Parts: sequence; structure tokens; C-alpha cells
Amino acid sequence: MAYAQKRTGRGGKIYYRACYQRPDRKAQGYVVDAEGKAVRYPTKTTAKKAAEKAETEAFEEAKRGRYVPPELQLEAAQTTFAQFCAEWIDDQDLAASTMQNYRRGLAHLLPFFGTFPVKDISETLISKWEREQKEKGAAASTIRTRRALLHLLLADAVAKELAEKNVATRRRGRGRRHGRGRNRGPEKKITSMLGALLIAERTSLLSGRDDEFVASILKAYTGMRWGEIVGLEREFVRPTTRALRIEWQLYELDSGELTRCPPKDDSYRNIDLPPFLLGVLSRHQARSQTEACQCHGKRYVFTGRTGSGQRQGGVTLKAVAEACGVSTGTVSNVLNRPHAVAERTRQKVEAAVAELGYERPTGPAREAAHWRRSGHATWIFTPAATGWYPKKAPQEAHPVPVTAGPWPGVPVRGRGAAGRAEACWLPIKDGLTRHGLRHGHRTLLEELGIPKVLIDERLGHEDGSVSALYTHITDSMRAAMVDALTEVWLRSLDERLELSPRSPVALLDALLQERATSR
Repeated sequence: MAYAQKRTGRGGKIYYRACYQRPDRKAQGYVVDAEGKAVRYPTKTTAKKAAEKAETEAFEEAKRGRYVPPELQLEAAQTTFAQFCAEWIDDQDLAASTMQNYRRGLAHLLPFFGTFPVKDISETLISKWEREQKEKGAAASTIRTRRALLHLLLADAVAKELAEKNVATRRRGRGRRHGRGRNRGPEKKITSMLGALLIAERTSLLSGRDDEFVASILKAYTGMRWGEIVGLEREFVRPTTRALRIEWQLYELDSGELTRCPPKDDSYRNIDLPPFLLGVLSRHQARSQTEACQCHGKRYVFTGRTGSGQRQGGVTLKAVAEACGVSTGTVSNVLNRPHAVAERTRQKVEAAVAELGYERPTGPAREAAHWRRSGHATWIFTPAATGWYPKKAPQEAHPVPVTAGPWPGVPVRGRGAAGRAEACWLPIKDGLTRHGLRHGHRTLLEELGIPKVLIDERLGHEDGSVSALYTHITDSMRAAMVDALTEVWLRSLDERLELSPRSPVALLDALLQERATSR
């Protein structure tokens, strides 16, 4: 029941407090100001009216399920977005990749929203933040990802009664319908299966080994994600069942660490392998090293191909070269072929190596435990697909210089490569990415008439529709898909034979000769 409570202040001055019964009945309620202090009314009448109003409003809110005790209202008024985020991130116990993505998103939310009380964040404020993100050049898909994190944060803030509602929730149907797709990203590029074969051949020529050929063909004919290919362990290639098991992936953190984690969206699955693909994988595993990697203690199907993957910080070769005033090539010669360097230069470089504490990368030459995401895409896959090396200061982007033969041309390396080259590669598919091969695989399966339920299982997608619930995969479906993929593979080999009967890639050359003999 609302009433006015008489109080005596300093100097004997009389004032009144507005008291009322709280809906939760845990304590007596007082009408308070913005700082949480009880309001002092000069007369009993004004205090009682204020108490009756506060009590009525409190019980009405309780009926709607929206009553918030005064102490929590005060907490909400004082808790800033930055304070809430600091507590929120500490409470999370998720995969390292997810935690990294959350922290990466917070780095773009905190500078703008950090000082605002959580309850004061509004739709208008969020719209202003989105405009600033666009002005900074952030892609539409990136802004959506960051806003999704903001939505998650505010949803948890509402659950803790720090905000009345989640203002990051988008209202459906806003704006003109014909403008809703303006912020879509560019469409993924795909290529034919002959194009995928030619790209795989080029990746092998760029890396100087067959491994990249096998990995590219595997991706083109299974649609596996990049992390699933890098993290494919030998024990999960199963010749007896003609399948491979997707059980783990390797996710590359910003620190460079490759963490072993479950596949995306827990998409554990078996992937049926056509005989030709199983044979390619078996050949690869038979001739490649079988030692367990030092980072995870696992035996992987594919390894990296760069010495930089073995170095764990420290003084670089470039730092030694700069200290001596020579090129990195000269430093490399001193370390590997000292007889090819003048005595005076050799002594100077050796002194700098000792002074700076330079340590050579450990492990076999030019071998690394795993491919780095950016290194493979930048220096192997993209040049193979487009025929161009990327810009790397001080050199501008330039075509891949190759020899005139054997076809399709072997990349020329070292100083003066462009002058010694006889030709350069033409583009196979500009704008194609590794993930584009996954898109291409699904498109191929659609063209072949493979049932959608089998396509979704193969790619690790989940369809929650009723039709998918009532459709089941049969052995005949799997057999038909394997046969269709085999026909596509043989057709691509035939088309490759028409371009040239041989290949400088040993594995592909053997496959071409086998196909030429069997026709």
C-alpha cells in the first residue's frame, strides 16, 4: 500500500518519502531519482500521490512480465556496453575459432558503443554505426556479421534485465522490396571440370610436387571445405568402404596457430569416393611421408610447402640482409653454399648471423606441417586460376612466367625470370577462389540430377524441411552418383589429352597415359 513516510533532515527540516509495495514483495519500494537516491517531497500529499503512481505502474509492469526491481534499473542505467562486454566474453567457453571471431567483432563494436549505457543503445544509434562502417569501406557481409554479434550481445543483456528489448533485431519488411538485395556480395565464380583439372595441374607446377594436384582434385570432386582438407587425417581415408570420414578440421587463428576442431556446424559425415579419386589418394599416401606432425601429433594426408611455416618468430633472413647491406639471396648462399660467396662478404654475413642470433628454420627444407590459408591462396591457387602473381612490394602484379614446353609450361623462378621466360599462362577463370570449387561441386551434382538429400549430406549442409525429413538416401543413389562423377572425370581427362598427351606433373602424366591406353 502506498503511503508518505515522514523524515527529518539536517537542521530539523521535515520532508517526506514516497513509499509503496513492490510486486516482488522482497522489500519496500521508494520513488528514487536518476542516481538511485530517495526523492525528498516537501508535503505529505505530493509524496503519497507519487507513491500511488509508482505502485500502480509497478504492478502493471508485473502483469505484463516486464517488472524490473529498482536496484536492477539502477544497475542497467550505470552499466556501459564496454563493461557488459568484458563480463560477457569472460563467461564464454567456446571453441578457439569462435572466441577469436567474437573478439574480432568486438574490436569494431567497442570503439563506437563502448561508453554508452546498454539501455541507451537505440536503433538510431545502430544505424549510425552501420553508416560509419560503410564509410570505412567494410563489406556488406562483414557489417552483417558484426551486427549479428551485436544482436547476440543485446539479447543476453535483455536476459540480464540491463535493457528492455533487443534494439538490434531487424523489423521484417522494412524499405522498398526491390532494393533489399543491393548489399549482396559478388556471386561466386565456378569453372568446368576441365578447368578444375587444369588448375590442379598448375597448382602442382607452382608448388613443385604432386600434393597440390591431389588436394585440388579432391576439393573439386568432393566439395570439402579448406579446413577439412588441411585437417584430413590419414586414418579417415578408408579404402575398404570407398569413403573418407570428415571428423575434424584445422582452423587457422589470427596468431597463426592451427587448432584442431570439429567441422563447421558439426557436419560430421562420410563422403563417397569414386574409384579414380580413391586411387589418386592411395597413390599420394603411398609415396608421401607418414610422420606425425609436431603441432598435433597426427598423421595428415597433406602437408605445407614453405619454410616460413616452420619458423616461430625470431630474427628473419631479411633482417640479417639489411644489417649487412646485402640481398637475402646472398645471406641464403652464405648459409647453404658458402663457397659461392666472396670471403669478405661471407665473414660479414656470418658475423651478423652470430650477433643477431639468427636461427635457421627447423625441419626438412621447404617443408611445413600444414599449408597456411593465405599463403596457399595467394601464391598457389590464385596464380593457377588467373595466371597472375599478386602484387608484392616492390614488384607489381605480373603474369606467371613459364617455359614454352612441356605444355602447359613450367614456371620460371629466380632473378630475371621474366626475361628468361618464353611465355606466360592465360587465365582459366578470373575471380575463382578455392571455395568456388565447393560451389562448383554442388552445381555439378545438381546438373547430374543427384537427389538433394544426398547433395546436402555430401557437403555437410542441413535441410530442415519436411520433404528432406521424409526422403532417405539409398545405396542405388550413392552408386549412381559415383558412376556419374567417374564419367565426368574420364571426360575431363579426354579433353585434357586433346590439349596435350603428356604433362610435366608426374601423377597427372601417369593418369593421362593410362587413359590413352584404355580408350
